[in-house]
Amino acid sequence: MSSLNLLVGCDNSGIRLDKWISENCEEITRNAVQKLIESGSVTVNGKTVSKNYKTSCGDCVSVIVPEPVELDVKPQNIDVEIVYSDDDLLVVNKPKGMVVHPAPGNPDNTLVNALMYHCKGQLSTINGVIRPGIVHRIDKNTSGLLIVAKNDFSHTALAKQIKEHSFTREYRAVLCGRLKETSGTIDAPIGRDKFERKKMCVTEFNSRNAVTHYEVLEEFEKYSYVKFVLETGRTHQIRVHSAYIGHPVLGDDVYGKPFKGIEGQCLHAKLIGFKHPRTGEYLEFDSPLPDYFIDILNRIKKL
Repeated sequence: MSSLNLLVGCDNSGIRLDKWISENCEEITRNAVQKLIESGSVTVNGKTVSKNYKTSCGDCVSVIVPEPVELDVKPQNIDVEIVYSDDDLLVVNKPKGMVVHPAPGNPDNTLVNALMYHCKGQLSTINGVIRPGIVHRIDKNTSGLLIVAKNDFSHTALAKQIKEHSFTREYRAVLCGRLKETSGTIDAPIGRDKFERKKMCVTEFNSRNAVTHYEVLEEFEKYSYVKFVLETGRTHQIRVHSAYIGHPVLGDDVYGKPFKGIEGQCLHAKLIGFKHPRTGEYLEFDSPLPDYFIDILNRIKKL
């Protein structure tokens, strides 16, 4: 464990603390800085503060940086459907129930373990040893398409497209109830729940803008089959926004309630489109609805 002691100059007043630290400590990413602030490892003038604290001239900033943990993420010969692959990237169709990368409680049998085997280590390193190649994620119980970068050049270019909202992501979901409007846009900021830290919520506190477009494709007596197009990509965005408008995703046991016969939400990442990072060619991939999703649609037609 090491400690960094920094002094804010008068020409750097009024900057968000997490931004200022990441700009003055190039070896620590902004995301890592935010986690250090949340854990109480960052103090300003001897006191803990929030990540959106604005710096003042003469502030004494102390950052305690834990020693890096060497994690042994091993390649595993796990079947994974590769939709497209070239020297720069690949597109996979993740099954429902598969975790994307190792984490506490899920040390192996993840998509990353499978990718390390199939790609023989040829994955981008930007997100470290835990998330090699992972440009964006989908939840464990969300099925569908995911893009993976094989090198840092591709990772950076693809991440830029996501940030600039030029990366197409289209989902299908079954929602509880019938929506008042058959199409529209949900524009509501999302941040971490102050009382349940593992959950996200619509909030103005420490939040980021989140925009989701939707269209009802089919209505049933108690449910709706809906297409979603993401403009932004916040954690649990579709699940949080759906619950926010009073129509949680069917089976979502975090933001709604369980549904007999499926584990977790009925949500599928159906289509992704992007410009190839090296050639500039626009590529688009579509994933058919998986069997579990079709079974659910057939069941709710009878309810």
